Amino acid sequence: MNITIVDYKSGNISSVINSFKEVAQNKVKVQVTSDLKKIKSSDKVVLPGQGSFKSCVDALNKINGLRDTLNNFAINNKKPLLGICVGLQMFADIGYEEKETKGLGWIPGKVSKIDNQNGKFKLPHIGWNQIDILKKSKIFKDIENNSHMYFVHSYEFIPKDKNVILATTDYSSKIVCSVEKENIFGTQFHPEKSDKIGLKIIDNFINL
Repeated sequence: MNITIVDYKSGNISSVINSFKEVAQNKVKVQVTSDLKKIKSSDKVVLPGQGSFKSCVDALNKINGLRDTLNNFAINNKKPLLGICVGLQMFADIGYEEKETKGLGWIPGKVSKIDNQNGKFKLPHIGWNQIDILKKSKIFKDIENNSHMYFVHSYEFIPKDKNVILATTDYSSKIVCSVEKENIFGTQFHPEKSDKIGLKIIDNFINL
């Protein structure tokens, strides 16, 4: 089996690469590429994302054919895909960071700035926070509810269909921090920076 981490030049993804390689060891091949043929032929795809919604979408669109390839992979061929941080946010129809930007449109919804209640909550939301797991999922197998995960973000994904929400975290309001729709999974937190529990989530995705 091979897993592809999509490298579309969005921020530093070395910790994502290292943690996937650490968990996969020699059982699974992990490749890092923006090569469309390699993405098409992979069994699973990881879509990381750091920076703003707009900068990530722009970087994705710059690589000719990448958006269509990911669409085919996740929507038409229904192969497992994991979005991390802005990688998850890009599942939305639209994002409002910097300026209104069209997302991938895989999970109807929008990405808006966290309501920090007039400065009561610091933005970006950085650090460890508990997650409330709302329903069973293969990617949360053997993960205890109220586990702590590591976050870095100022914007949140608000899906139209609440049934896709796997977990929330409390920060100014109940923020969606994980989603699942058929073969598409996403975490707003960084599993690759969330210690052993985060590595377990990565392991669960590899073992899907």
